[in-house]
Amino acid sequence: MSGKLDLNALLAAVRPIAEEAGRAAMRFYGVTEAMEKADGSPVTAADQAAEDIILPALRHLTPEIPVISEEESSKGLSPDVIGRRFWLVDPLDGTKEFLSGNGEFTVNIALIEDGVPVLGVVVVPALGQTYAGAAPGSAVVADAAGERGICVRAIPAEGLTVVGSRSHGDAAAMEAFLAGRRVAAFRAAGSSLKLCLIARGEADLYPRLGTTMEWDIAAGHAVLRAAGGRVRTLEGGEFRYGKAGYRNPHFVAVGG
Repeated sequence: MSGKLDLNALLAAVRPIAEEAGRAAMRFYGVTEAMEKADGSPVTAADQAAEDIILPALRHLTPEIPVISEEESSKGLSPDVIGRRFWLVDPLDGTKEFLSGNGEFTVNIALIEDGVPVLGVVVVPALGQTYAGAAPGSAVVADAAGERGICVRAIPAEGLTVVGSRSHGDAAAMEAFLAGRRVAAFRAAGSSLKLCLIARGEADLYPRLGTTMEWDIAAGHAVLRAAGGRVRTLEGGEFRYGKAGYRNPHFVAVGG
């Protein structure tokens, strides 16, 4: 599939897949224990249940587009050749949040084209939220109040609201990065929800000064991009996907 995609139609097809995966993960919420993967990170039955829904559905929907998923990659099952267009899937981002019961875990599906996340869906099943976006200006959130458009905000006069990891982070490095900036508040959040908080105008800056993988942030990046925000390397360069090993450099996500 080398031609132009109808991203809006594709987004409409992918959203229910991610939401179904979220419902599958919730069946294990509060009753499952973690196992340890080869890299020492935790994995649960919920991760696998969500992936078992997402991967067959994407491969049926777009059989020509390869799928890279966290759990398959951890087992050495990722395709060797991905080309210019591929799916990035994290069936359950924020396993520590899932196990702690704070609700801040997400299901993530993103489409990458020429290194750019052009479509993303982030489902927060325990909070009843779905974030989605493709073309600029198309970002939405759906929750108990209905569905509405979202966009980044201009930085308030009182200063930045900085969002950071609830489970990972280097406080000294964060303090050094923020030196000289006017910071009004710091908000801790789990998983790709941090990117969505910027997309919906509730935060302004997310510096990530630790290890992440591409599937951790691609869907949230796509939503943020559709809401008018961006992700850059710490040096200010374009943040690209499809890197060797799918490992990310440090980055900063910003709103207005």
